[in-house]
Amino acid sequence: MFFCLQIVLAFALLSVVSWAQFHPSEPAKYQRLPSLRDQARILDEWKDERVARIPQLLERYGVDAWLMSQREHAEDPIWWSIKNATDFAAHRRTVVLFLANPLPQQTNPVVWVDNTGKVWGELLDILEASDPQKIVLNVDHNIAFSGGLHVGEFEVLQAELGSKWKERFVNQPMIGIEYVATRVRSQLEYYRMLQETTWAMIAEAFSEAVIKPEITTTENHPRVSVVTPESFPGWQGTQDVIQEGDILHVDYGITAMGMNTDVQHMAYVLRAGETDAPQGLKDGIRKANRMQDIILSEMRAGRSGNAVLQGSLAQMKVEGLEGQIYCHPIGDYGHAPGAVMGSPAGFTNLPVNVPVLGDLPLLPETYYSIELYAYSFVPERNETLRFRLEENAYWVDEERGWEFVYGRQEMLHLVGKTPPSLLLQN
Repeated sequence: MFFCLQIVLAFALLSVVSWAQFHPSEPAKYQRLPSLRDQARILDEWKDERVARIPQLLERYGVDAWLMSQREHAEDPIWWSIKNATDFAAHRRTVVLFLANPLPQQTNPVVWVDNTGKVWGELLDILEASDPQKIVLNVDHNIAFSGGLHVGEFEVLQAELGSKWKERFVNQPMIGIEYVATRVRSQLEYYRMLQETTWAMIAEAFSEAVIKPEITTTENHPRVSVVTPESFPGWQGTQDVIQEGDILHVDYGITAMGMNTDVQHMAYVLRAGETDAPQGLKDGIRKANRMQDIILSEMRAGRSGNAVLQGSLAQMKVEGLEGQIYCHPIGDYGHAPGAVMGSPAGFTNLPVNVPVLGDLPLLPETYYSIELYAYSFVPERNETLRFRLEENAYWVDEERGWEFVYGRQEMLHLVGKTPPSLLLQN
């Protein structure tokens, strides 16, 4: 009885708290972004603020320099996060050197765009003058954002700089991870606009304005699926003609202003005479919402992704919830660098412990996709379904941790009800 009471209280509390904390007060609207010229200015301001933190980042990890070398069409992943907004590629050979303690009057970073070999003499002069003892190269074996130095460029660096500097090359994967993952506060306003636009697009797609039962199909790129007990299409959607009574799912995001969203929502296609979804489907969404609450309560800066995952699974067991968690960082990339909680999205074969990426610490000032599914029995259909949700969260502060950027889905989109309702169901 006490256990049942715990569950009832948990869902009751969710009903009271979620409206104010998690749910937008109005339906999502498409947001107009600044002009491309203004976007470039804003992006460069963000880049300058992020780059200015690098000397402190190097000092925190006990290194003196960070050296990158790349060629056009073979850029290091880091390059896309340090370039100017109007740069579209690393021209010729682009070499970038950051120093923890630059010499007086020296730019930091020093950037060369070169196709003559002149860069190597100038780079050697700076190294001799500043004498860094540890020079980070992006050569990590396990993490893409810390292993982006191509083999050819690595061999050129060794040949051109010689054995003295080769012996000072080190691998410190957290430099690249933390640089790319860390957000600046002024990004949040625009990221919230992207998130609302993502919601608005899904709401329009999952409405009678678009979907005509027995005519409209799920066959398209953004992974739209008809949900069945067997369906878990992963990277693919399904190829179904949508019918009344179908449950729909989409995994979708947009890219703009150097940022990415990643959202999963579900919808129900009303049958003739219906005005609402069956209660069993509402209960499934609420279970997935409860899983979201548990994950956010377990997320703390400095804690490993695996620790968050295992703490969440333990609480789910206490509350009798079944499902799977596969959260990931998001930001400059849809799947950004940093700690994952559960097997990386799309590969759910490591549900309890993820080597390497799961052992990384959660970093403050980062964004996360809270991605999961809850199993729930739907008595009206006599079947158990996966209720798959995903929303993006941002770091608030040490006390509050992460909260949703725009909100979260707390009810099914209803196809056949005008306007598409996004209000919390009781």
